[in-house]
Amino acid sequence: MQEIPKRFQEFNDAHPEVVRAHQQLGGAVRAAGPLEDKTRELVHLAIAIGAAHEGAVHSHTRKALDAGCGAEEIRQAAILSIPTIGFPAAMAALSWIDDILSG
Repeated sequence: MQEIPKRFQEFNDAHPEVVRAHQQLGGAVRAAGPLEDKTRELVHLAIAIGAAHEGAVHSHTRKALDAGCGAEEIRQAAILSIPTIGFPAAMAALSWIDDILSG
């Protein structure tokens, strides 16, 4: 796994109870259904792409790699978004994905 972003680390240092609660919520939603880790991370990544949240795209790209997804599977999540969010937004998402894949 790659290094945790400094911004998150600083927030965690200042508000560990909020981070713990957020992580507990994440665990609860992961356990709420039958999807395997790879699929869940690709779903999270797709949602982050659609919401245009660069930090979340970075985070879920790292998590997708950790869950066993390959680079092309991860890139396909952005490519699949083209008809829904548009070509420019999908290209931005691909650049955020490549920040992690090439880093």
